[in-house]
Amino acid sequence: MDTIELEVQSRNKGVKVADLRAKNLIPAEYYGRGVENRSLQMDYQSFRRVFRTAGGNTIITLKVDGKDELNVLAHEVQLDPITDSIRHVDFSNVRMGEAIQTKTPLEFTGVAPAVKELSGTLMTNLTEVEIKCLPRDLIRNIEVSIEGLAEFNDYIRVKDLIVPDTIEILNDLEEVVANVIAPREEEEEPVVAEGEEGVEGEEGVEGEEGAEGEGEGAEGEKKAEGEGGGEKKE
Repeated sequence: MDTIELEVQSRNKGVKVADLRAKNLIPAEYYGRGVENRSLQMDYQSFRRVFRTAGGNTIITLKVDGKDELNVLAHEVQLDPITDSIRHVDFSNVRMGEAIQTKTPLEFTGVAPAVKELSGTLMTNLTEVEIKCLPRDLIRNIEVSIEGLAEFNDYIRVKDLIVPDTIEILNDLEEVVANVIAPREEEEEPVVAEGEEGVEGEEGVEGEEGAEGEGEGAEGEKKAEGEGGGEKKE
């Protein structure tokens, strides 16, 4: 079982959270079934380094005020939506003799032949799975080899993931983890025969000129009839 230690301090709730952050400290809460909730604080950079390694599925041993030791998981890490800086952390208590549920990331390895040889695109439908095990059996990630994806109808499903017998995966076993899709075929534009566009244009122009001429002729005939009628009237 991998564990990582982190120095933390008890937090005085009379101190404003904004003042803590101004001192490069992160506020945190510790809680769990059968334990008393505790308000904590810790150095920003120290926690950032620990969390980068531990993530949410490795046990962290909190050393509170240099004496108490608490086994926890980083249950929730709140980030600033604009700067992505860490704003707050929730630590959940871990009972070493009881099974826990947590999410474990998937690490894809190798090269899919359907990508390399058939120019397909790899689709990773899952990046993590939920597992259940004793704290001592926790693993940081699950390796997934994609070298078996040789055709477009090949799939890696949750039931194909390889984990120790001490770990139970809670996802649907038939759920697709990864597959390769075929490249999209580009639609060909219709080919216009040379000269077709020009012929159509000439016909259009000719037609317009003819119609214009007919209009002028009709107007002239009407005018002539009008003048002739004037001469006959006495």
